[in-house]
Amino acid sequence: MELLFLGTGTSTGVPQIGCKCAVCTSTDAKDKRLRASALITNSKTQILIDCGPDLRQQLLINKINQLSGVLLTHEHYDHIGGLDDLRPLGNSEIYAEDRVLKTIQLTMPYCFNEIRYPGVPIFNLHKIDEDIFKVNDIQVQPIRVMHQNLPILGFRINNLAYLTDVKTIDNKSIELLKNLDVLVLNALRPEHHFSHLSLGEAIKLAGIIGAKETYFTHMSHDMGFHEHINNLLPKHFQLTYDKLKINF
Repeated sequence: MELLFLGTGTSTGVPQIGCKCAVCTSTDAKDKRLRASALITNSKTQILIDCGPDLRQQLLINKINQLSGVLLTHEHYDHIGGLDDLRPLGNSEIYAEDRVLKTIQLTMPYCFNEIRYPGVPIFNLHKIDEDIFKVNDIQVQPIRVMHQNLPILGFRINNLAYLTDVKTIDNKSIELLKNLDVLVLNALRPEHHFSHLSLGEAIKLAGIIGAKETYFTHMSHDMGFHEHINNLLPKHFQLTYDKLKINF
């Protein structure tokens, strides 16, 4: 199976609008970050994790023209704002918690009217909780995490787990993350943040989880230059970048 990072930035992306800092003006492609999203594929199935406002650009850049399902971690705009851009791909299978599905119905009512305008997206909504489910032939284990006070979901697929917007995680969820080969975890910046893990907090949590390899995503421009920070990380820890591929 393969994991492709479509975007590795936080809600404002990098460069951030109006910012002239050294990172935002960097010429290194690894310092350019679209909003966080990822694609997991095998020979039969294509699963999108989160669907932010950069989705159209991400699908075009990576020549993605079919999806088997879309997993949503939570309802914040940088994770659902690209749903309308799924239209050209046909009917979309959306997997999310009930609260998130209700938010989509409220914010995109034109997709759910009894009489729909021609051409609107067609969403088949699948309510999930913390129980295992399948998207075609791929088994998905939801992982409960906390985004400050908001309960959201990460996902484990085989020996890989994708967790974003985490601030805290309880022991029950850590148990579900044993024996990972690959952990993807958010790390916003070196400094403390009220609802996201800082880099130091993410390194500490990843050490507790104990995956063989850990990749940090959902980063702001305050993280610093990709190459510089990457070279400072402990062995088996690294920053992601847009278009990075991992086999697992």
